[in-house]
Amino acid sequence: MFIVIVSVAVAGVLLTLSTTVKASADPMVQKQALSVAESLLDEIALRPVTRCDPDGPDPDGPTGPAPCAIAEAIGPEGGESRYSATTPFDNANDYHGFSMSPIRDAENNAIPGLASYTATVTVANTAIASVNGGDAVLVTARVFGPGNKPDIAISSVRIRYAADPP
Repeated sequence: MFIVIVSVAVAGVLLTLSTTVKASADPMVQKQALSVAESLLDEIALRPVTRCDPDGPDPDGPTGPAPCAIAEAIGPEGGESRYSATTPFDNANDYHGFSMSPIRDAENNAIPGLASYTATVTVANTAIASVNGGDAVLVTARVFGPGNKPDIAISSVRIRYAADPP
């Protein structure tokens, strides 16, 4: 009777330990995914949010009521890439639709240990009280770890602070 009771107890303890060991890597995966998402948002925060394309003839905006010579739109302009030395992303809007798998640094080098991670970025116009329409964007970085989990998504609002007229 003693052996049966001890066997059932040991089986329960081993089952609990097995479940704990399987899940023990999850916090590391979540932390790595969060670090990748934060890194992408930090990179995007270094880019301006402008109404006119920074590569155009009026990068700071039109000097009168005329529209921009080249308006900045959501998404990259032709030929722009995160990894290009000659035509890199020059505006926060350019990151819309960006994705990478595996995770790569700004020089397009794969980061060891993150081969099974995927990151995507979306940028969308958003309305904020007392900010004109089109002058604020919501940037969301989403990272998937191994097996598409965890799904970490963090967002940031960027506001165009230049005072050029609409």
